[in-house]
Amino acid sequence: MTDLAQKIQKDNFKYCAMSESNPKWENSISRLDELMQKPFDIRSPFDRDNTRILHSSAYRRLKHKTQVFFATNNDHICTRIEHVNHVASISKTIAKTLGLNVSLAEAIALGHDLGHSPFGHHGERIIEKIMDEEGFNEKFWHEKNSLHFVDSIETLSNYSGFKENLNLTYAVRDGIVCHCGEVNENSLKPRDEFIDLNLIEKGKYMPYTYEACVVKISDKIAYLGRDIEDAYTYKFFEKADLMTLKQLAQEVMKQKVRFKDVNTSSLIHEFIVNLCTNSNPDCGLTFSLEHYEMMNKIKKFNYQKIYSNKRFVPFQDYATLVINTIYKFLLGYYDGYNTINKLAKYSKFYKTLALDFSDWLIKYSNIDEKTHLLRKYRNKIIYNIEEMKDYKKAIIDYISGMSDSYAIKAYNELIEF
Repeated sequence: MTDLAQKIQKDNFKYCAMSESNPKWENSISRLDELMQKPFDIRSPFDRDNTRILHSSAYRRLKHKTQVFFATNNDHICTRIEHVNHVASISKTIAKTLGLNVSLAEAIALGHDLGHSPFGHHGERIIEKIMDEEGFNEKFWHEKNSLHFVDSIETLSNYSGFKENLNLTYAVRDGIVCHCGEVNENSLKPRDEFIDLNLIEKGKYMPYTYEACVVKISDKIAYLGRDIEDAYTYKFFEKADLMTLKQLAQEVMKQKVRFKDVNTSSLIHEFIVNLCTNSNPDCGLTFSLEHYEMMNKIKKFNYQKIYSNKRFVPFQDYATLVINTIYKFLLGYYDGYNTINKLAKYSKFYKTLALDFSDWLIKYSNIDEKTHLLRKYRNKIIYNIEEMKDYKKAIIDYISGMSDSYAIKAYNELIEF
């Protein structure tokens, strides 16, 4: 056995794992509604959530959503779905090593960005500004929107063919809304309170389970190295920047490295091993001080050299135009219960928006309850079409679920003749 293997206390969190012996178990597996189940289902509650997330439309759309680099034509640049799978892979490795519930960690990781806006975090800022200008008291943040999507938007057909909401377990829903990867403390422990997740404010609560804490850290581990690789591919770095990265890596790895060694694989390995070596139930999930400082330095480097790079500005301006144009276009067709008839008149010109948004209203509002039933929808009705504010929220939700490519397609239909 190597010295490193001896340092890792394998399974040292097994008594903290989310299992039937955990006092939080019943709360963690609880659902908002009863979930139909076939006899002899061999899956655990979290395995079922995992499957429901994988089969959801929001998960599929992640492959065409921005991670960092907008509208990439390079198949090897990270999109949101690759990021999600990176987080799932890292979370499973850490959870398995520490003796935590791997199925729970994986389900949270796969679902954590289901409500992410198109055009990455810039899209998030655009939607937040729209909501602020429209007088909404709530802020838009993708963690809360992801909870909204798994609770109220995404549906699956049940065994009778009726489309119902995902109805995930509390532990998975909690991990999704509390997943923010901007971890600023070097010791993560779960909270004890079993609270209404819709009351959670951004950054104010730790997750309810250790598995969700693992995902919270894994989210950060996943994007730091991957974003560096993609930025290098697009020649974002000067020679001095590459030297800075080498020095950062050498400070911790205690050996000479080439820039090419500062990649996704090496950074993920370095942080996973360090976390598993230094964490225990008394201290929580913890990096060594050196690795924690290195992580923050790399994050700072990425913000300065990648995320704030002026090369993003033209496309950010374009994304702002796309989202605002779509919002204003749909807003102009509001006419109470007559809205879908009004949209139908222009469907031959604006097929994507007119038809798809009409379907959205039928599925999620009370605009046409007869058609809602005929289409075998059994999901929640969340918009009252008589309320202008509900109509605005319907547009915002619709836009927030779009992929980049879908939003661009819809916008192009509006400007082409």
